[in-house]
Amino acid sequence: MDFLGRRIGIIGAGLCNDEIYQTARTVGSLVAARGGLLYCGGLGGVMEAACRGAREAGGNTVGILPGSKASDANKFVTIPVVTGMSHARNVVLVRSCEALIAISGSHGTLSEIALGLKMWKPVIGLETWPGIRDVHYVETPEEAVEKAFSLLP
Repeated sequence: MDFLGRRIGIIGAGLCNDEIYQTARTVGSLVAARGGLLYCGGLGGVMEAACRGAREAGGNTVGILPGSKASDANKFVTIPVVTGMSHARNVVLVRSCEALIAISGSHGTLSEIALGLKMWKPVIGLETWPGIRDVHYVETPEEAVEKAFSLLP
């Protein structure tokens, strides 16, 4: 396994509709196709979809889990990281990544966006919280992944 790829975090809600699921799956696939190592919260919804896309494209995924059991990870997580930290695991996730792509999401995603900006990480927004200063908003999965990689040093 190649774990030297760029570390791209995909953040979004644990529950989502089919359209957002497919968007996240495409983003995951594109990250893996670019050689990126996909990080996420390791659970369902956007996280599962992104991991699924990455694995289908031959990539690897890291799930930073809120609970105390690796078995809580979705079935597409390559490496589960058990934190037992609940929502505080968002800090570990954001700190571990070089860039973040926010897809849809709720308040947990909003906290990860804020943490990313506070830590000077590029944050790309795709169908997520609108109007946040310094978030790079895009319209498509392709634009999201291209923007994330283009903003890396």
